[in-house]
Amino acid sequence: MASRFGQHARRLLRRSAAFPERLHLVHHHNGDGSEHNNGKLPIPGLPTGPSVPDDTRVQQVLDLAIRVGEVLLSSGEGVAETTAIMLRLADAGGLPACDVDITFTSITMCCHRGMAAPPVTTMRLVRYRSLDLTRLADVERLMQRLHRYELDLTEAAAELEEITRAKHPYPRWVATMAWAFMAGSVALLLGGGWVAAGVALGATALMDRIGRLLNRLGLPIFFQQLTGALVATGLTAMLLYFHVLPEGTRPSLVVAAALTVLLSGLSVVGAARDGIDGFFLTAAGRAAEIAMLSSALLAGVVLALKAAIHFNVEFAVAGQLPGSTGSTVLQVISAGLAAAFFALAGYSPVRHLAAAGGTGAAGYGIYLILVHLDFGPVVATGVAAVVLGGLAGLLRRFTNVPALVITLAGITPLLPGLTAYRGFYQLAVTGVTDGLVTVMLALAIGGALAGGVSLGEWTTSKLGSDPDETRAVVTSSPGAPGQ
Repeated sequence: MASRFGQHARRLLRRSAAFPERLHLVHHHNGDGSEHNNGKLPIPGLPTGPSVPDDTRVQQVLDLAIRVGEVLLSSGEGVAETTAIMLRLADAGGLPACDVDITFTSITMCCHRGMAAPPVTTMRLVRYRSLDLTRLADVERLMQRLHRYELDLTEAAAELEEITRAKHPYPRWVATMAWAFMAGSVALLLGGGWVAAGVALGATALMDRIGRLLNRLGLPIFFQQLTGALVATGLTAMLLYFHVLPEGTRPSLVVAAALTVLLSGLSVVGAARDGIDGFFLTAAGRAAEIAMLSSALLAGVVLALKAAIHFNVEFAVAGQLPGSTGSTVLQVISAGLAAAFFALAGYSPVRHLAAAGGTGAAGYGIYLILVHLDFGPVVATGVAAVVLGGLAGLLRRFTNVPALVITLAGITPLLPGLTAYRGFYQLAVTGVTDGLVTVMLALAIGGALAGGVSLGEWTTSKLGSDPDETRAVVTSSPGAPGQ
């Protein structure tokens, strides 16, 4: 037995002498970042991978980057942009070889250390999706200060902790009133008049407070959306049944305005952007969420319409009002107000409200011009969305306003709330065939809206783009594991 063992050992020694590249010595990191190899020098020509800081520093950088990614992803930011920001932050922290894998509900980040040391991997779940545009703006400003070396990692981590733990900048009732006034503005935008705007305002305020209560009780978001659509449609039907609404009021526009508020919370732009960028897993997750919540809206509206028909209350979809210069001006102003109120409801900083309202009015003005030229709603929406995306990119470049603030608010007047309600009404009352066609038209408008915004942002990002940022985006391959 001993002789056999000796023969085997001698064979191994001869092989290692003939093929020194097969001899892998384990490297370790000292506390000061230097390396040692069990007291031996590294083998010449043997790749040892990138030089990285010690384990404590690696953990600090990864933790900071992944927490920043959590804020961005929960705010609706696209996967490509979130990945690029995380990689730039890791590179600035001394970790040049990192991978980021983002799914719909989780973020995984890995720091590769070659053959010098095992890789370090960390993961974080995105447990909340609360829209707070002030938090988003503060995080982007924090990243800018970090890249200018105004903060070290410890200070940045402490400031990020304060940002994420801070309360919303406005009381909750301010957000409720912002949602309500947004619905009133959308009702005016659709041509519903001041009475319809007032009813939409009150119905949306009630809808938001009920939704807030249900959220505290832990009711899933599907049933919250269903309840919101049911409250908006049912309340309008009750007002019609008791003859509270004056003659000439267009109740369908009240419901359409409330549906626009509920549609504004869906991540349509984020889903399209992730799909276009090649992050299909996250895009599929967001698309599934949109489909589920849209079906909740459909269920709520159809239930309320069926109940209203049982009591002989029927409100068909209103036709379009004849256009005039005065009504066009009112529509553009209402579009700007709707965008600004959405930004306020999303807790945007006050200094960003004017930019949000201005881009919303500009986008809707372009939409009206194209519709007047008979381009159709889908094409008109897509072109207006391209302009919105371009404006968002330019404002981010020259004024440091986060692009997500502009895009989320600016697309609000273009959301297909009236088209969606028309399809829901047809499904409930007139016929399935017509209803499906109209619902598909609403989906096409949403797709054109999302794709146009993505194209506009991409165009402006390529104008005078920073080569370092371009390399960071290229490094974040969409073919990463899980994508």
